[in-house]
Amino acid sequence: MKKHPHPILVAEQVPFNADKPKSCVFNAGVAKVNGEYLMVFRNDYQHVQRAQFSGTNLGLARSPDGIHWTVDPEPILTTEIIREQWADLFPARLMPAEIRRVYDPRISIFDDEIVFCLAMDTNHGVVGAIARTSDWKHYECLSITTPDNRNMVLFPEKVNGQYIRLERPFPIYGRGKPEAFEIWSSRSKDLRYWGDTRLVLGSEEVPYSNCKIGPAAPPIKTDKGWLCTIHAVEKVEADLYAWHDNWKKIYHGGLILLDLEDPSKVIGIAKEPLIRPELPHEVEGFRGSVIFPCGMILEDDGEVKIYYGSADTCVGLATASLDELLDMIEPI
Repeated sequence: MKKHPHPILVAEQVPFNADKPKSCVFNAGVAKVNGEYLMVFRNDYQHVQRAQFSGTNLGLARSPDGIHWTVDPEPILTTEIIREQWADLFPARLMPAEIRRVYDPRISIFDDEIVFCLAMDTNHGVVGAIARTSDWKHYECLSITTPDNRNMVLFPEKVNGQYIRLERPFPIYGRGKPEAFEIWSSRSKDLRYWGDTRLVLGSEEVPYSNCKIGPAAPPIKTDKGWLCTIHAVEKVEADLYAWHDNWKKIYHGGLILLDLEDPSKVIGIAKEPLIRPELPHEVEGFRGSVIFPCGMILEDDGEVKIYYGSADTCVGLATASLDELLDMIEPI
C-alpha cells in the first residue's frame, strides 16, 4: 500500500465558497468514465459571520489521471436544488425547511448512467437516497430509506438479476448500546423498491473496532469475490486533534471479501486496517484521525486507486495492487 504524501483535493482548489474562512472537501465518490476520472465531493463551508459550519453542497472535479483535479466552477447539487426537484417526496406543509442538507456521495455507473447514493438530513431523521442524473443539473430520486440509514453503496453490476446495496442503519434502542452499528445489504430489481435485507457484518467481528462500522467505497469485482472497503471506528480515552472539544474516535479503512453469488455472505476479512491515520493531513483537521474510503478504481494493469476522506477536511489517495489487497484477506 502506498499513500500519496499530500492530499489530492483541498478546499483551496474549489472556486465557489471562496469567501468562506473555513471550508472542507472530503468523502468523495469517484468513478472512471470513458478514460476520464470524475469526483463528486462533499463541501462543508462556514459563513463569515458564524463560528460553525453552516452549509453543505456537492461539487464536481475532473481528472485525466486520477491524481490532478480541476473543479467545475459551480456546485452541482445543493440543498436548494434538492428542495426544488424533490418537493413532491415530502408533505408540502413541511417544505422547504424539511431537507436540511445532502452529503457523502457515492457514485456508480450503469449503462453510462450516473447513479448516486447520498445521505440526506431531514427534520425527521437521516435518510439514504438513490438518485440518477445525465447532465449534472437534474436529479431523479429513485429511492429514499426510512430513518435512520446512511453510508449506502451500490455494487457496480447486478447479481443474479438484482441490484445490491450495502448500507448502515444506526439504531439506538434495538442494539442496546449507542453506536454499535453494522453493515447490512438489500436487493432491488429496479433501484426503487428494496427488500430481502440481511445482516452482513457485525461491528464485534472487526478486530480493530470497538464502536461502529459501515460500508465505504462501492465494491470491485475480483475472481475471488467482491472486494469491499469498510470504515471501522475505535474509541479512545485521549482527546484527539479536532476543531471542537471531546473528539475521541479514530476511523480506520478496512477490507472484507463477499461471495460473488451471494454478496450478503462474508467469506474473508483483513484482520488489520488497510489504511490508518498517520500523515499530518490525516491526523489533523476538522476531525483528526479520520480515514473514510469513498471511491475505489481498479485499473487495467491491476492497480487499485483508493480515494478517502482525510480528517473530514480533504481527499487523500492510496494505491496498491489488487493481489496485494487480496493477500490481506483471511478466510472466514
